[in-house]
Amino acid sequence: MNAFSTEFPFTLKLGYADENGDLHREGTMRLATAGDEILPLRDPRVQQNPSYLSIILLSRVVTRLGSLAMVTPKVIEGLFAADFALLQDMYNRINERGRDAFESACPKCGHVLEVEVPASRDR
Repeated sequence: MNAFSTEFPFTLKLGYADENGDLHREGTMRLATAGDEILPLRDPRVQQNPSYLSIILLSRVVTRLGSLAMVTPKVIEGLFAADFALLQDMYNRINERGRDAFESACPKCGHVLEVEVPASRDR
């Protein structure tokens, strides 16, 4: 049976360093829902600073990052700018642009390559 793929893996260029100094680079992002885009608009942080919308939005759609128990806005705030930009680009590619690929870096050598996002996969 073919199922519509809604989650996509990624590898951060630099990674998120948690409070223990552990680095988290491998993660998963899911497709956004209408609620993911609308509900954060009610958040006071977004109302005070519209740029904060990206932080809230990514914290909702990044479902896994390394061994972290949860991806919160604080985690997204703690990303290096290059990794934040990578996640924003990935979000746009899979949700808005309708493209079927995004850039990802090899965790071993750092080589950046374009990864195809399958429209469906067998389960």
